Amino acid sequence: QDTEEFILPTGANKTRGRFELAFFTIGGCCMTGAAFGALNGLRLGLKETQNMAWSKPRNVQILNMVTRQGALWANTLGSLALLYSAFGVIIEKTRGAEDDLNTIAAGTLTGMLYKSTGRVANISR
Repeated sequence: QDTEEFILPTGANKTRGRFELAFFTIGGCCMTGAAFGALNGLRLGLKETQNMAWSKPRNVQILNMVTRQGALWANTLGSLALLYSAFGVIIEKTRGAEDDLNTIAAGTLTGMLYKSTGRVANISR
């Protein structure tokens, strides 16, 4: 059998483009960041409240730490994924090619922009 598994509109690609995959990438990074941040917040909350007895205030402090860390990590990873996806789409549209160079360039530009807000290291010690 040489028939197609899915019916595609005339002229449509069989694979998803970079723009379509951007939504999955951004959402996946937000969810991964939220899960990692929640686990990290639980660890930090338990560590910071280890001298307290189990009570409502301790539970509230732990829950606050879980939600704060979850939101922080989801926001950070989601922002990085948004930058990476936007750079990837812009580079692909500019070059007119879909290859690994786009991925490398998008990752490099994302890293450079992300680290550009940090302070410059003093090399001349």
